[in-house]
Amino acid sequence: MKYPRLLSTGANNRVVAVSETEVAKLFIGDTRSDIGSEAEKMKFANTVNGLVAHFIRLDFDETMQAEMLVMERIYPIDYRAYEVEKRELWWEVFEHELEQLHKSGFVHRDIKRPSNLSGLAFDNILLTNEGLRLIDVGISALRTQVGDKLFDKYIETELQEMTEFREYFLNR
Repeated sequence: MKYPRLLSTGANNRVVAVSETEVAKLFIGDTRSDIGSEAEKMKFANTVNGLVAHFIRLDFDETMQAEMLVMERIYPIDYRAYEVEKRELWWEVFEHELEQLHKSGFVHRDIKRPSNLSGLAFDNILLTNEGLRLIDVGISALRTQVGDKLFDKYIETELQEMTEFREYFLNR
């Protein structure tokens, strides 16, 4: 199979598979300034636990003329194929790992897409054979970057989104 291959297109970026084990978020044009910040936030989250997709490297592709944030390739599975009891276990681990990230000073901020943006609800949370994982930390925040007041507001919003995601994921 020839790479790169388009996987998805978001509001500001495209994601391509660069191999069986790696994907790259492409930064072209005005979005280039965000690549370093997103990489740093991803690396920070990776030091806390394995909830956020693993950062691999920053790179540049001459053919596409794009800066690339290269990360592990995650193969999602459909949660609806599993019993509610199993999903409840995955949920508990997810909730605990997200709490660890919050306590460490990281908030994802994009658990649920606002209705005015394209994309599916909760499309930044993927179920894998290892459990739930988070992707796309583009608008995430570190407490050290935004301060306590704003960070606490982001946490409050994310916890509300988590309540909605729980109902969606457990399908109750």
